[in-house]
Amino acid sequence: MTSREIIANLLQRKKTERYGVYESYWPETLGKDGWPKQGYPQNIAPEFHFNYDILNVGGWFDSSSFPGVNETVEETDEWRVSRDGRGATLKYWKKKSGTPEHIGFECTNPEVWKKKYRGPLLATDRSRLDFEGMRRGLALARETGKFSVCGNLFVFELMRATIGDENFLPALLLEPEWIRDFCQVHLDMFRRHYDLLFREMGKPDGMFIYEDFGYKNGPFCSPAVMRELILPYQKQLVGFFNDFGLPVILHSCGDIRKVVPVVVEAGYICLQPMEAKAGCDVVELAKEFRDKLAFMGNIDVTVLETNNKDKIREEVEGKTRALKKLGAAYVFHSDHSVPPSITYDSYKYALEVFRSNAKL
Repeated sequence: MTSREIIANLLQRKKTERYGVYESYWPETLGKDGWPKQGYPQNIAPEFHFNYDILNVGGWFDSSSFPGVNETVEETDEWRVSRDGRGATLKYWKKKSGTPEHIGFECTNPEVWKKKYRGPLLATDRSRLDFEGMRRGLALARETGKFSVCGNLFVFELMRATIGDENFLPALLLEPEWIRDFCQVHLDMFRRHYDLLFREMGKPDGMFIYEDFGYKNGPFCSPAVMRELILPYQKQLVGFFNDFGLPVILHSCGDIRKVVPVVVEAGYICLQPMEAKAGCDVVELAKEFRDKLAFMGNIDVTVLETNNKDKIREEVEGKTRALKKLGAAYVFHSDHSVPPSITYDSYKYALEVFRSNAKL
């Protein structure tokens, strides 16, 4: 079977010959001072070097009100503060990766949203879309037999990026009509732009939607609030992609165990990455949801970065065998992404252990 067939079957929880493999990385891991110094060949992408089953083929577009805006506010040798097209002022490290510090936001109330940021999102803008990149990505996926995916953020992450956590989380309770309008405007925008992209360039095999619903201690809002204000738009977006024949994978960081039933209600077909360091356990989740979801991830990076082969084997082999016993559909992936503290040899060993247990 091809990678494309294997992932398609796993996502539909159909019989297949083995589990799948995919991965994400910190930039430093594959950078010149990371794995290349340990023997990783810099002239080949990890999707092909490690023979992953999934290939990202593009489709991510700038959904801000003013795409392309990136104004420097302040800069030193170590960091840069910039203001983007959502009106967010963010502080980035210049010499290492990391989540930016939130300095400030302009769109902090419905009045500013309606006056400045809502209107530019109502029109279809072809310049947001990378048609040629999508064409090349799809061609490569078809040539190599890999399962092709596009991806993007959606409303929960876009509220975080536009309004800021300290503003949008209280607004879920205090300004629900603003939240509904924000979500509806972005839902309509996504449907228009992806309809245009797919009709002109062709479809991928599936979609990734990135929505960090949780942090290390639990979800950012209750399941009840999620169902009332966020679920309707998630369901409509997933339904839109399903109408194109595309299964949708949800990436959601943190401890999201309490909102997994909402994820299922939204129609997502696979959950990724299930952070072990936030309390998630793919085996426990599979016991309850294996008939409704496929799973991708949960290989604990805090175990991998011990670079201890016995501990790595126990982590990878234990979870893989338990999932097979449960009859759950699974794709190997770290519980978020691979940091440079994990050596190239340790990661290769983890893959070796997984693949020796992955046949079904």
